[in-house]
Amino acid sequence: MSSCLAKSINEYFSLEGGVMPELKSLASCFPVADIAQTLRWYEEHLGFTGYGYPPDELYTFGIMIRDDIEIMLQRIGDYQKPDLYDLRDGGGVWDAYIRMQGIKEFYETVKNQVEIMKPLEKAFYGAWQFEVRDLNGYVIVFSEPA
Repeated sequence: MSSCLAKSINEYFSLEGGVMPELKSLASCFPVADIAQTLRWYEEHLGFTGYGYPPDELYTFGIMIRDDIEIMLQRIGDYQKPDLYDLRDGGGVWDAYIRMQGIKEFYETVKNQVEIMKPLEKAFYGAWQFEVRDLNGYVIVFSEPA
């Protein structure tokens, strides 16, 4: 980013006294047709803990958490995620990119339980990573810096 652009962005977003607001985290939000089924899949296959809301009805919203990763779910009846994976030249279209530690052990744990789009390999930029497609068609990349 050019220093001129960075300066104007910093000036625009700075509060009085020159303090820049700090962004803390990001949570992906996936539309799905069946939140309960999605929560179960992520719990059983990727080790997330899931929470559906409202608790005593057909879930309309869900949150899945593992360590510092959070994925939110919104129910859209009969939703079918379009398959965009092969539309990008040179690589698949990703829906979430998760940075982690212990990727080789994690890969060994999940590789026979989930659909692996790309096996564990070292990317050209040095990170070890692999790609998983979940039950709804979302592609999640797990990555660890080399």
